[in-house]
Amino acid sequence: MLHHEFINSAKKNKNKLAIKDVHLDKSVNYKRCLTASLILSEKIKKKYSQDFIGIMIPTSLGCALTVIATLMAGKVPVMINYSTGAADNAEYAQRKCGFETIITSKALLKKIRCRWVSGMVFIEDIMESITKTDKLLAALKANLPAAILNKQVYHSSEDDLAVILFTSGSEKDPKAVGLSHKNIISNIQAAVEHVGLLPEDVFIGILPYFHVFGFNTNLFVPLLTGSSLVTYPNPLDYKKVTNIIKNENITILIGTPSFLSGYIKQADVGDFKSLRLAISGADKTPEWLFKEYKQKHDVILLEGYGSTETSPIISINQPDNYKIGSIGKPLKNINVKIESVDSSELLSEEKVGKILVKGDSIFTGYFDDLEETSFRIRDGWYDTGDMGSLDKDGFLWHKGRLRRFVKIGGEMISLVNVESILEKYLPDNVECCVIEIPDTRKGSKIIAVTSENIDKIEILKKLKNNLPNIALPKNFVTLENLPKMGSGKIDFRTITEMVKNLSYHQQ
Repeated sequence: MLHHEFINSAKKNKNKLAIKDVHLDKSVNYKRCLTASLILSEKIKKKYSQDFIGIMIPTSLGCALTVIATLMAGKVPVMINYSTGAADNAEYAQRKCGFETIITSKALLKKIRCRWVSGMVFIEDIMESITKTDKLLAALKANLPAAILNKQVYHSSEDDLAVILFTSGSEKDPKAVGLSHKNIISNIQAAVEHVGLLPEDVFIGILPYFHVFGFNTNLFVPLLTGSSLVTYPNPLDYKKVTNIIKNENITILIGTPSFLSGYIKQADVGDFKSLRLAISGADKTPEWLFKEYKQKHDVILLEGYGSTETSPIISINQPDNYKIGSIGKPLKNINVKIESVDSSELLSEEKVGKILVKGDSIFTGYFDDLEETSFRIRDGWYDTGDMGSLDKDGFLWHKGRLRRFVKIGGEMISLVNVESILEKYLPDNVECCVIEIPDTRKGSKIIAVTSENIDKIEILKKLKNNLPNIALPKNFVTLENLPKMGSGKIDFRTITEMVKNLSYHQQ
């Protein structure tokens, strides 16, 4: 189980830096991290009886300890998105999963101006309740051999739930995804081998733990491999994060393209000299970003692919085996196949179809949602809802969400493909996305949305050289700040509604 693997790692690396919380200016080695987790675990176990515990705390030492302690207490952490609509998200999680207690932070609620929700308890109050006796008992327990200590904390089956996370909700209401200990551990083990992560690595943890990408790569990957983790709660504080990378000699940077583009714009030559690996995921990576990291810092940006339901990593490029534009080769314990959209026919190399995956990292179903589970999992194969292809060398190429294909004039048009071509003709600092909105005459029309005003006539001339007329954007809309999810993904649902409202008022 995850907390057992953490205990094993902590016992092997007891005097090594485990977590440095830059925001709190506090550092703990593995031994202190283990002791603190055991203290919190006893508090949680004695005070809260329900099987699920909500956690709504920013990326920090406190959140890491709370997650580990919750697992040690035999509870399942339910990670709650606080980036937008925190109170509504908290209540949605409570209703969906049937629990009450949410461990959160007074400082967070004040900062984001979030109302109090019934069931919320504060990590600050829990910490103040810790006595000298609590500390002494935990310290004695932490000194036990790993084999004995693992029996002292909760232990059951690797198939038990380790966490409940919610899908991003960028296209529809979030679904509750239950991942087992086996799911996450198998994904970590395969990913560590795939990209060559080392115990000497120093990770920067800036991704939110309510997103599977952060929960895996910015929390448990470093702690289970005996690496060091440096946390900072705001990935949008580009200059601060850039300084942390420089000053803390960070070797592993993992983020979304949106975050990574912010850091590259703030970094001077030499700021990233300590970086050994930079990994991009959760959204498509623009071509200019690869070039910037390589030309400015001699860092190869490795793009990967995954989903909440797959713990999350399905595939990722490797330092010595990569193709820019691809999403890399699948991890060795994950099988991938490409199926026809219209049937279950298996497609050959280079053919574009639905991406289906199978393996130990794949979840077994959505929480309390048999209908959606049966729709997405068939014969052990999970339908990702994405379109892609496998090439002759085994690299996976992502072509976009199936929902991000639009049928116009009998042709299936990939909005992601239109985006990729549009990006080539925009200045590097201009963000864009392509959406569809209803059209009374043709059913749907394609709209390009950019973060700055552009020369639309000139851009259309260039697009005509690469796209058929049917795939050309019919309108260009400027939104100064493209709405994003807490994970850094473009929020297509919100943007579509904003553009629809603009279209309505302009009629």
